[in-house]
Amino acid sequence: MSIARSLDLLDDLLSRARKAGADAADALLVEGASLTVAERLGRPEKLERAEGQDLGLRVFIGKRQAIASSTDFSTRALNDLASRAVAMAKVVPEDPFCGIADPGDIATSIPDLDLSDAEEPATETLIERVRVGEAAARAVPGVTNSEGAEASWGRSRIALAASNGFRQGYALSHSGISVAVIAGEGTAMERDYDFSSVVHASELEDPALVGRRAGEKAVRRLNPRKVATVKVPVVFDPRISNGLVGHLAGAVNGASIARGVSFLKDKLGQRVLPEGLDIVEDPLRPRGLRSAPFDGEGLPTQRRKLVEDGVLTTWVLDLRSARQLGLKSTGNASRGTSGPPSPATRNLHLEPGRLSPRELIADIASGFYCTELIGFGVNNVTGDYSRGAAGFWIEKGEIAYPVSEITIAGNLKDMFLNLTPANDLVFRYATNAPTTRIEGMTVAGR
Repeated sequence: MSIARSLDLLDDLLSRARKAGADAADALLVEGASLTVAERLGRPEKLERAEGQDLGLRVFIGKRQAIASSTDFSTRALNDLASRAVAMAKVVPEDPFCGIADPGDIATSIPDLDLSDAEEPATETLIERVRVGEAAARAVPGVTNSEGAEASWGRSRIALAASNGFRQGYALSHSGISVAVIAGEGTAMERDYDFSSVVHASELEDPALVGRRAGEKAVRRLNPRKVATVKVPVVFDPRISNGLVGHLAGAVNGASIARGVSFLKDKLGQRVLPEGLDIVEDPLRPRGLRSAPFDGEGLPTQRRKLVEDGVLTTWVLDLRSARQLGLKSTGNASRGTSGPPSPATRNLHLEPGRLSPRELIADIASGFYCTELIGFGVNNVTGDYSRGAAGFWIEKGEIAYPVSEITIAGNLKDMFLNLTPANDLVFRYATNAPTTRIEGMTVAGR
C-alpha cells in the first residue's frame, strides 16, 4: 500500500473514531516486508520472507485514553476497532498528562532523509553474501567451526495521522550481513562475530571483509588468562562503548526523570562529562539507521546536543513526560501500534576525541581492553555498574593477551566524569561511540 493510500485509510479510521464518540484521536499504520537468508558450514539453514501490516488507533475522551490495534483493514474491522477503542476509553482511569499535540506544534516541513533503498535484492544476492562471508571467516587459520552467516533485507512504510491535522508518512529500508564463528578445540574454544548494517545496500561492507574480521576476532581470543582483582583504566572497544552512551540516554529519559528514578535526575545544567565532550542526537542524518523526519506524535525532530562541553543540556521528552515536568516535548516520542508513545533517542553518538586508539592506551602500564560485556548489572537509580566482561589485558601500552571470566565495576556518575574518547568514531549502530577509556574502574578476577 502506498503512503498516500495509507493516509487515506487513517483519515477514514479517525472519522469513525470521532463518530463513535472520541474527542480526539491519532492512528498509526506500519507495513513491512523482509527477507532473511542464513547458512552454516556451507549449507543453507534458513530462507524466510515475511510481509505484514498493523494498524493502531489511540482515542481520547477527556483525559482518558485507550489504544486498540488490528491487522484487519476491512470496513467492518475498522468500525469494530473504533468502537472498541472508544468503549475502553470510557472506563479507564483519567491521565492528566495524556493528549495529542497542539495543532501549532506539529511538523509541517518533512525533510527527505533518503531512508529507503528503491531496489529489493534477489534471494540469490543474499545467498551469495552469506556464502562469501562465512567462507572468508572459515578460511582464517585457527577457525574450527561456524555458528553461521546471515544476510537480511527489509523495508517498512510508516504513516501517522491525527485529529489535530497531522498527516504524514515515510518509508525506510535496511540491509545487513553478519557472521559468527568458533576458534579452537574442545574446552579451549572461543566465539566471536562481526556484521554490517546499513540503510542502502550499496553501502554494505564487503561480506568477505566482515567474515574475515569475525574469524580473526575469534582466533585472537584463544587461550585467555585470568587476572587478579585490581583498579585500572578500562578501555571500551567501539562495539560496546556505545552502551555507555545508551546508559546516559536512559538516565535522561523524561519518563524516568518524571518518576524520579534516574541517577542524573538532579544534574540538568550541570557537568556530567569532562570539559569539551559532546553527546549529539541527530535524527535528521541522511541514511541514518534511526533517522526519522518526525516523531511518533507528529512533532518535528531536530539535531541537538544532550551534553555540550560536558554539561547536561536537556531531557529526552515526549508529550506526556514533558507535561509531567512542565516542559515542552523535545520531539523524541517513539511508538508502536499497540502501545502509547514513550521517549527515545535517534542516532545518538559521543563526539570523537583527538587521540588515536593506540595513543589512548599508550600510557597504560596495566589495564583492560574490553570487547565483550555479559549480563546487565546496571542500576539506573543509583548508577552502580557491574558487568561480566572479556577482552585483552594491556601491559606497557600494548595489547598483551586475552582475558576472560572477569567483572568490571564502578558507578556511572564517576565513570562519565573520567571518560576519554578516541578519534575513531564510525556510525555502525543506532547509538555510536569511539574507543573510550575510563579511569579507575575495578576489575575483579581470580
